[in-house]
Amino acid sequence: MKATLASVVLLGGLCLLPAMPAQAAQSYDGCKGFIDSVPATISTQGTWCLRRDVSTSQASGQAINITTNNVTIDCNDYKLGGLGAGQGTLTIGINALERSNITVRNCAIRGFLKGVVINNGTGGGHLVENNRFDNNTWLGIDIGGEGSVVRGNRILDTGGTTVIGNPIKAVGIYATGNVEVQENLINGVAAASGSNGYAIGINPGHSAAGTIIGNNVKNIVADGTGWAYGISLFGTTGRASVENNTLVGTDAANSVAVWCPPGNLVSLAGNLAMGFAEPHFECAFDDGNIVH
Repeated sequence: MKATLASVVLLGGLCLLPAMPAQAAQSYDGCKGFIDSVPATISTQGTWCLRRDVSTSQASGQAINITTNNVTIDCNDYKLGGLGAGQGTLTIGINALERSNITVRNCAIRGFLKGVVINNGTGGGHLVENNRFDNNTWLGIDIGGEGSVVRGNRILDTGGTTVIGNPIKAVGIYATGNVEVQENLINGVAAASGSNGYAIGINPGHSAAGTIIGNNVKNIVADGTGWAYGISLFGTTGRASVENNTLVGTDAANSVAVWCPPGNLVSLAGNLAMGFAEPHFECAFDDGNIVH
């Protein structure tokens, strides 16, 4: 697979308490209530906060399940942990399906099959910002919905699931439906050893892809006959813009910085790609990209 520079790359138990008084801690201002243990279900609109680390060893289900619209989860930099379930976990950290206007911010989410899932509905307007995701076994962030934004997150050391059978074994961010993916750090996405699995830094999914801008993607590692993609837009329809991203591979033979679908409307501008066998594949437009 040879590419030219003109065609760049990539393929529970909820504890409800009164809001803390404003003078107690500024970060708690506006909290509807507090999540002091998990699993928890949020069925009332408003801002729900963590004020301590919480964790679970449950092997399936959701640690926090949101069942209404217009909800913010603000962890105040506390941890939502699921490492106790091990690499075979099927548990989702924060889950919101068929909802609108969901925000997740200031969370440290670790050890789940998927860190956050806000997806699979006609709603949108979601925001996932300023979180740390680490040691989630399949997906850091899974988000869909028009007008949604993923920005300023750190997605670290994703992969290792022993229970997912499809070839894609590890993904940093999966975003579908005109989602804006901005200024995130994705470092370490690796398929489990012996899986022949694919690994992807950012995957916009199978619909219009929105904008992928200013992200830093590095250390994407496939296994065996699998492929590693910094950004994979394969199967994407409609227009997408991939701009000013830094993509650093591991010099693996089966690796592509940016993978576009055939006949796409993807624009690539100002990206830096290094350490991939192919800098890009099937991308139609190319302006000011740098390949090392």
